[in-house]
Amino acid sequence: MNKEFVPFKNRVWLSSPTMHGEEFEYMKEAYETNWMSTVGKNIDEVERLACEKVGCKYAVALSAGTASLHLAVRLAGVKPGDKVFCSDMTFCATVNPVVYEGGVPVFIDTEYDTWNMDPVALEKAFEIYPEVKVVVVAHLYGVPGKIDEIKKVCDKYGATIIEDAAESLGASYKGQQTGNFGDFNCISFNGNKIITGSSGGMLLTNSKEAAEKVRKWSTQARENAPWYQHEEVGYNYRMSNVIAGVVRGQFPHLEEHIAKKKEIYERYKKGFEGLPVIMNPFDEKNSAPNYWLSCMLIDESAMCKQVRGENEVAYIKEKGKTCPTEILETMMKYNAEGRPIWKPMHMQPIYRMNGFVTREGNGRGKTNAYIQGGALGKDGRPLDVGMDIFQRGLCLPSDNKMTEEEQNIIIEIIRSCFE
Repeated sequence: MNKEFVPFKNRVWLSSPTMHGEEFEYMKEAYETNWMSTVGKNIDEVERLACEKVGCKYAVALSAGTASLHLAVRLAGVKPGDKVFCSDMTFCATVNPVVYEGGVPVFIDTEYDTWNMDPVALEKAFEIYPEVKVVVVAHLYGVPGKIDEIKKVCDKYGATIIEDAAESLGASYKGQQTGNFGDFNCISFNGNKIITGSSGGMLLTNSKEAAEKVRKWSTQARENAPWYQHEEVGYNYRMSNVIAGVVRGQFPHLEEHIAKKKEIYERYKKGFEGLPVIMNPFDEKNSAPNYWLSCMLIDESAMCKQVRGENEVAYIKEKGKTCPTEILETMMKYNAEGRPIWKPMHMQPIYRMNGFVTREGNGRGKTNAYIQGGALGKDGRPLDVGMDIFQRGLCLPSDNKMTEEEQNIIIEIIRSCFE
């Protein structure tokens, strides 16, 4: 039986915007100078700030991270019918832009060390699909993947990397910022990200030609003529100067936000000592995450029985055990927001017929449904790693405005679920 706690008077969010005041001043500047459209000083400044922070040569401010991913896929030359390797455990926005261009996503399984694309599975995928020339790699929850190993595999097979750094702005791997490892790289300023514009995104690249193409495509591909002339399909993807004002005001606070997120992560880690759980892992020697979301993974031995359908879930409470569903429901009872781990793309109804590759080869037909304690690979671990993490993991309240006292209560609420 869970202990009783007093519900939080104000909701404790997973990750909501943290504002500071400068944002409003830059928005006001756009208003007062009447630069309300998709050109203006705010846009110029956020592009400069992004290049300065990430270390790339060119940045193009766009309406969303998804827009930047779409144009990155187009830059990479994906044509209808082309297979594209994609991170499996991610949000659908990583993958959908491939389909916008008629490409066919093939999903690469996850590895336990960082919860990102498994380089061993990626190598196996190239053996199965040697014709593939584009790889879309995401950094989950602000933790860099094994990007040097992934780059090594991609270089071996001559593949272009699209880096989805939507969740990892400010994170670094071996001293290099994420968003600067691929040929074309994307970040997001969605309302829940480490810094926000309420919406917005950006394409980052070291190619002047690529940046110029994106600027053109994102403004309806207008040609340099005295009238509206169009020779190719374009999009209305440019960032508003008003939204850019919010992002401009947020950028100086990026490191401050990361430091606060790190405190939250470390407090959870300490608070869960003695419980059969681990926090979302990272390479402590080489990685510096931005700690965007703190997550936890329950040991297999401490999982009560849990079954998930497409839209419903059920579990049976067992003494000394729990599951993500029980923890999320209990937190919700006390007015705190959590979330399940991203459901892997190969499990999604829309992509269930697409290719899926584990480190032991084709994963389809072997693990179409999760069975606790079953479907093990040669190393004795689950064959489908992403499915296993989805089954046992959850995202914890990670809001920068959460107080230490509120977080301590959340820790106790979670501990009570194991009693």
